[in-house]
Amino acid sequence: MRGRWVWVGLLGVPLLALYLHLPPPRLSPELLSWRSSGAFFTYQERSIFYRDSAGAVGSSDVVVLLHGFPTSSYDWNKIWEGLTLRFHRVVALDFVGFGFSDKPRPHRYSIFEQASIVEGLLRHLGLHRYGINLVSHDYGDTVAQELLHRYEHNRTGSILIKSLCLSNGGIFPETHRPRLIQKVLKDGGLLAPIITRLMNFFFFSRGLGAVFGPYTQPSQAEYWDMWAAVRTNDGHLVVDSILQYINQRKKHRERWVGALKATSVPLHLIYGPLDPVNPHPEFLQLYKKVLPASTVSVLDDHISHYPQLEDPTGFLNAYLSFIDSF
Repeated sequence: MRGRWVWVGLLGVPLLALYLHLPPPRLSPELLSWRSSGAFFTYQERSIFYRDSAGAVGSSDVVVLLHGFPTSSYDWNKIWEGLTLRFHRVVALDFVGFGFSDKPRPHRYSIFEQASIVEGLLRHLGLHRYGINLVSHDYGDTVAQELLHRYEHNRTGSILIKSLCLSNGGIFPETHRPRLIQKVLKDGGLLAPIITRLMNFFFFSRGLGAVFGPYTQPSQAEYWDMWAAVRTNDGHLVVDSILQYINQRKKHRERWVGALKATSVPLHLIYGPLDPVNPHPEFLQLYKKVLPASTVSVLDDHISHYPQLEDPTGFLNAYLSFIDSF
């Protein structure tokens, strides 16, 4: 009997080793097209992916899109064309640690660094003197809050913010409900590297599917695109490091919520009310109480945490109505 278990161990170790080093899935034609239509710039020796599309003739408006966790700039693909019909330039990037950008490890990922990368990209594109319309989601909301803080305090190198549209993000730590796996990974200590290495498509899609509405679930192909973007450059191995943003939100709450409270920049929120991460009505009640000057668009009851993917038409219409209101 003992000999049998020895053989199981001898066979199991290389099989497990093979599993933990599986190559990332191939990129779909759609994801390949997204990457090939973008470019890279270097920020402090890191390669950062971005897309920059010239859009509406006669407009001078620029919109910059900031994606959420754990996905990438591809989150904006369903509204991209619609935005190019309204804006002179449409820009999005993969934050460091996400999508096609570099994913260094070990690395101390921070919201401050991501905000500096956005500023660096706009300087690279020659857009740092333009008034920028920011659209953000989830993790990107916090990056937008840091950019707003820098703008309001006239920090050197800060971007000129013309408007800010937030969507379904942990703007207030007290109403943010991270998923169990996020809590485990951000505080997992020695377990976190093991868990990230065991991450696979099945667990990824199940976890992400829980924050989509029951009638707006991504297709299998869309899940694979999200997973492929995570797995590019071994991104699954840095998830625990990136998740420290949850702790950063708590530590810097006054700075980031304070930026929203103090600003005169037009603010708007597009909200999917079925969101388990920023639940209704607690989140929306606090948002309206703290930011009474902000306008709000609440989408249909079945729209959840990814409104730009679950209801792209509703999201785009709500955003353009906001832009046209000032």
